[in-house]
Amino acid sequence: MLPHAPGARPHWQIRLGLLLYDRLGGRRRLPASRAIDLRRDPAGAPLVDACVKGFTYADCSVDDSRLVVINAMDAAERGAVILTRTRLIGARSGRDGWLAECACLDGGRNVIVRAKAVVNAGGAWVNEIRRALGFGVAERIRLVKGSHIVVPRLFEGDHAYILQNPDRRIVFAIPFERRFTLIGTTDVPYEGGLDSPRISEEEIAYLCESVNRYFGRTIAKAEVLWSYSGVRTLRDDAAREASEVTREYELALERTAEGAPVLSVIGGKITTYRTLAQRALAKLQPLVGGTSGCWTGAAPLPGGDLPHDSFEEFLAQARRRWQHLPGELVARLARSYGTRMERILGGAASLEALGERFGADLTAAEVGYMRHHEWAATAEDILWRRSKLGLTVPPDDARRLEQHVRGITTSTSRKS
Repeated sequence: MLPHAPGARPHWQIRLGLLLYDRLGGRRRLPASRAIDLRRDPAGAPLVDACVKGFTYADCSVDDSRLVVINAMDAAERGAVILTRTRLIGARSGRDGWLAECACLDGGRNVIVRAKAVVNAGGAWVNEIRRALGFGVAERIRLVKGSHIVVPRLFEGDHAYILQNPDRRIVFAIPFERRFTLIGTTDVPYEGGLDSPRISEEEIAYLCESVNRYFGRTIAKAEVLWSYSGVRTLRDDAAREASEVTREYELALERTAEGAPVLSVIGGKITTYRTLAQRALAKLQPLVGGTSGCWTGAAPLPGGDLPHDSFEEFLAQARRRWQHLPGELVARLARSYGTRMERILGGAASLEALGERFGADLTAAEVGYMRHHEWAATAEDILWRRSKLGLTVPPDDARRLEQHVRGITTSTSRKS
């Protein structure tokens, strides 16, 4: 839902842009955009009276945490070796490629990896990795920080809002984890440490003001339940404002004196990750061999083999099969794991059959699945990196979960 506020881009200009969006997007399943009267449409209910006209258009959404882990799972199931919690110490090149030394952060032995090529997809750490490989600092790079805040749910419904600001940037307000609203993002130049970027007071104020400009229910810093920030590496196209820097990516292929190739990925965004990977492999294939041709566009990721490609049909089947379990739990697992939820629930006929509960609807069965199939090693991995259950799991339960995970880790280490 895109409410039109006084002083924003002209109404006709937005409508024309959405018509072009419909045409150029090549939509097959998504409905076309349309203009709406916010005085009559339910979408106008939470908005201020000044918002009279608006638009609606359809787009796709993704859970970034789940997308990352299921790509890693897919690679592992096709023969890749996935090393989480592992840091690159350095690498030497030779005629046969690369010899890299990696440190296991859990206290294990260092790992030596041989490779025909190195892909430097380090994001904000792209230059640090280049230095570790013996190259200089890449040119034409700008670091930009984006931050989000999460507040109690601001509106009912599954739709999101796009809010146009006077600086011509847009901010999204998106339903998040059933009970919350996600608001973001900012775009500010970043020069701090990369290990722990944090949202600034100015960014919180900016996002709150963006919401308060449109919604009847105002928010303040005290209502921010959680925030997160990330640093993007973008190609420096000499744009004056951080928000105007291109999101196009660059694939820089270089070779050492011995001929060992390294491909550095600069820029990019989540919506282009698969095509970016295809082009990266196309650049490397003549140098390292292997099969050619693109096949990932039609291949479902783990859990994505839904009946008739319909999530609604799959969810209905899941509700019927596990009718003795809470409906909200079944729906969450269906959305998070797809058909892989079978490995969590199996033949469970009651909530007790899923083992110990750790607050909200997190059970020992789900924790075990994350540990055995998704490389989850800590409570933080489970609550934040594989899910966002940390928003609803109370602190005491989170500590109990950490003790549970540590107990499993200790037991596994003793057995091995």
